[in-house]
Order: sequence, then structure tokens, then C-alpha cells
Amino acid sequence: MKSIYLIFISCSLFIANSFAQPATEKAPKVFETLIFPMQPEHTHGSSIVSLPNGDILAAWFQGHGERNADDVRIMGARLKKGSRTWSKPFVMADTYDLPDCNPVLFLNNHNKLFLVWIAVQAHKWECSILRFRTSVNYDGNAAPTWNWQDNILLAPNDSFATETATKFKQLTKNTSGSGSYAPRYDDMVIDASKDLAKRSMGWMTRIKALKLSTGRILLPLYSDGYNMSLVAISDDDGDTWRASLPIVGRGNVQPALVQKKNGNIFAFMRDNGDEPSRVQYSESTDNGQTWSAAKKTNIPNEASVELIVMKDGRWAFLGNDEDDGRYRISLYLSDDEGLTWKWKRTLENNQKGSGRFSYPCLIQTNDGILHMSYSYSLEKGEESIKYVEVNPKEIK
Repeated sequence: MKSIYLIFISCSLFIANSFAQPATEKAPKVFETLIFPMQPEHTHGSSIVSLPNGDILAAWFQGHGERNADDVRIMGARLKKGSRTWSKPFVMADTYDLPDCNPVLFLNNHNKLFLVWIAVQAHKWECSILRFRTSVNYDGNAAPTWNWQDNILLAPNDSFATETATKFKQLTKNTSGSGSYAPRYDDMVIDASKDLAKRSMGWMTRIKALKLSTGRILLPLYSDGYNMSLVAISDDDGDTWRASLPIVGRGNVQPALVQKKNGNIFAFMRDNGDEPSRVQYSESTDNGQTWSAAKKTNIPNEASVELIVMKDGRWAFLGNDEDDGRYRISLYLSDDEGLTWKWKRTLENNQKGSGRFSYPCLIQTNDGILHMSYSYSLEKGEESIKYVEVNPKEIK
């Protein structure tokens, strides 16, 4: 009984105190640049990875729109070690006659490079197919040489439906519905969870994978059909993947994963549900297989978020910390695993309506520097991907 009480107190503290606003200051940027000049095509959903030779490789999707534009392809660029100039962009993947979106880059435990993304069928997010490429020859000046390509096909079994129904009962009561004949939100999702076809497709990438000390790789995924998340799990270094049980909630999407000191896996998620829009969270005590029902923090949220554990033990959170636009993106640091966030530094802080900065990627290299990329657009209608380096030692 005592342990349950302590868990309750810990969660309450997290929800109550996790976003006490510290003084706003600009981030101590070591370096910042646009990866390529502002241009008219839509550019979004970037991912970066630090390669063993010290290069930074970036990927993003680009085209005349998103899921409805068949010219959308995965683009990339390279920042050579010691350079301050990004290479000319190059194509990383382009599925014929389908939009390609949401690339994720990561290295497995043997430094094989993975590019995972989605090909959007029928112009519907819920019909997306997970695709991946791998490379062991990626140290050149242009795109990696890909040695393998395939799809990641997941087959959640009936426990997906059981878990969905069980975890919805643990959420606060939902009274949404527009009339006597309108199905309740929870009931619609629970019913859809019983459909084998629906739960086997439409799982989408957004945030980088997490590698555990056991060798397990956790690839966070989400569904716009179910409006919730799950994790693809690999115990053979990315050769095969299986689905975790769902991270059940109302609008908890695009998970960012970290591992706590006690070994639990913690997820911060974008809030794609009802107002007020706040970062949602969930926790796994079994290395990513099962997850607590998602709950809201009191961190304002408007789009995708990022989260890492830094080398000094502090947590770094990156995202839009407002709920009425994407005009500000901020970096927060915590020294108590997310119970409080004592340091805030803004990377972009414009007036509402004068810019959009979102969908960040956040990594840390061996020298301790934080590397960030995010979508960058101004009122002129042109877009790019911005890249920023910050030394967290200067945030005190």
C-alpha cells in the first residue's frame, strides 16, 4: 500500500510541477544555420543522426504538400565533421507515385544506418506503410549507399483490443459525443481496435529510436486513425520488428522515449486530443512492451516534442511550449527526471502569426553538444530546415 501511495504522490508532483515557468532567456547557441536556403516547397519532419566519423546526417520530407502530394520525397544533407556548411540536398528515398513522409534516422548497435519513413497510400495517414532502408556505406559526400530496403509490417494480435478497452477504463470519464446517435469517442476507438486490418496498418514514424543496454531497439510509432501510439520492438538489431501493446489515450501521438535511472521507459507525447492541449506522458516498466494509460502534464503543447537524457544526467525537452500556434520553440532542462523543469532557453520566439517552428529532432554528441533541427518557415511562405547547436554546460 505504501508503494502505491508513493507512486501516486510522484505522478501528482509530475503533473503539478512539471512546468513551473522559469525565466525566459535565449539559448546559448554555439552555431545555427539553415540546412538549405528558403524555398517554396513544403519541408517538414526532420531527423538528424551523428555518424561514427563525426558527420551529421539530416533527413526531412519535401514536396508540394504532405499526404495529398505525390511528389513528396525524403531528402537529406550532410554536415561534414569540422565544417560549417551543409552539403547540397540529395534524395534519400522516393516511392513511386506516393507521398513519402516522416523520416527517422538512427544507428543500430553495430552502427548500421537505418532510414525509416512512411509511404502514404490512398492519401490517408491511416493507410500509411512503414518503409526502411539500411546502409553500411554512408561516409561519402552525398547520400548513403543503401544495401537493403523493405517494409516493416506489424501484426498486433487480439491483446491490442483487450488492452485498449482496459486502459480506456483507467482514463478520466469522457463525455464527448454530439447526440443520442453519435458514438462516443472511446467506443469508436475500442471498436476499431478489434479490426485486424485497421490495427495492422497506419502506424507512422516521427521521433528517433531508443537503444537499450540490453540491445533492444524501441522505435516509437503513432496512428492518426487510433489517435494514440505504440512502439515497434526489435531484439535482433533491427532485422525483425514486433508491436508493443498500445499506449492508450485520447490523442497521445508522436512519442519521444527516454530511459529513467530505475530502468523504466518514459514517453512524452504530443497532445492531439481535447483542450487544453498539454504534453501527454506514459511509462513502461517492462522495456517497452506494456504502457500505462496516457495522462496530461500541464506543459502547453501545440505540436511534436523531443526528449533525451543528457550525458550529465539531466533531461532535455524541446518543443512548442504554447497551445495556440508554432511561433515559439524552447529548450527546457530538468535535473529530477521531469518532475520540474528549472531552465528554459528559447530557440525561436516570434510574435504569433509571424513564423512557424516545429517538429524538432534532438540529439547529443560525445562532446556534450546538443544538436537540433526543426521545420522553419516565415510569413513569406518559403520554408527550410534549421539546424542549431547548443552547449548545455552554459545553461545554469
